[in-house]
Amino acid sequence: MLCATSKNLRCPWLLSAAAVLLVLGIYSAQWLRQAAGVSGSSGRTGSSQVAQVPRPLPLASAQAHPAGLPPAHPADHAPDRPLDMRQALEAREDLFDYAAQLRLAADGGDAQAAWTMTRIYDYCGLYASDPQGYALDSAMLSALDLQASPGLLAARQQVGRRCAGFAAAEPPGRRVLLQRRQQAAQAGNLAAEAALLAMGEPLSPQPQYRQELVRRVIQSQDPEAFLALSPAMGAAAAGDLALSGTVAGNTLSQLAWQVAACRLGLACGPDSVLMNGYCANGGICSRRPGQDFESFVFDAAVPRQGVEKMNELINSLRRTPARGELQ
Repeated sequence: MLCATSKNLRCPWLLSAAAVLLVLGIYSAQWLRQAAGVSGSSGRTGSSQVAQVPRPLPLASAQAHPAGLPPAHPADHAPDRPLDMRQALEAREDLFDYAAQLRLAADGGDAQAAWTMTRIYDYCGLYASDPQGYALDSAMLSALDLQASPGLLAARQQVGRRCAGFAAAEPPGRRVLLQRRQQAAQAGNLAAEAALLAMGEPLSPQPQYRQELVRRVIQSQDPEAFLALSPAMGAAAAGDLALSGTVAGNTLSQLAWQVAACRLGLACGPDSVLMNGYCANGGICSRRPGQDFESFVFDAAVPRQGVEKMNELINSLRRTPARGELQ
């Protein structure tokens, strides 16, 4: 195995097909790195700034909402500019420059800009935490036979190219990511609010709030909100009575939310931020060039006996529930 060939080479890419089931539902590139077991033992800096795997909900999160529930968010949808920002996230080559532009808009109160900026931080986070180490790893990989993952080096090169501006900047750690998502959520961005729950930092710790948030995400049919919520709806939701009756509680549930996001219009093609980030930052790469995310999930993570069940779960998410109805 590659890890045995070099003690200095970090190995988040060595994931078996079975490990895909455990890891594929994790949204953030930083979370992917921790899920793969990278300890930072190579001695490089930046490991302390990697976002943590979702943890139990902290009681302190309700400070801004004493009643336990945040106010309604009339700004959950702004169909024009968010779409433009999503397209730019996929198309822009210089993501550092784009993040700087978004930061100006976010500082002016633009919730969608703040959220999109955090998606860049997710995508570029592993590279930004140690650009030299990232480049070294890629150089070592280029000298190895990567038959098991032919697209890995190309994916890493794409991340390195698009995120290159972060090499001379302070890496955006968890604290910055959290602050910006709180800013976006409090200004009305639903995807950012869902992402906070997935990070273990919800706007409220109350069970009723989790129920209501899931309902609002389903009702929105917003692909980014679906994707952002997905880690919170996997194994992290097992045993949560507040989410009983929803698509939640296991890895298949996480994947159902993600594939539903693709079917709702999220960019999930072979060159998308989602697919490229999984491969470059998590080592979860398709063996079939040109494969999109949905096809990859059904090939690598869903057993044949589970295809029908998976489609049932996805279809149950792709409708708008009545108020008070969770599923």
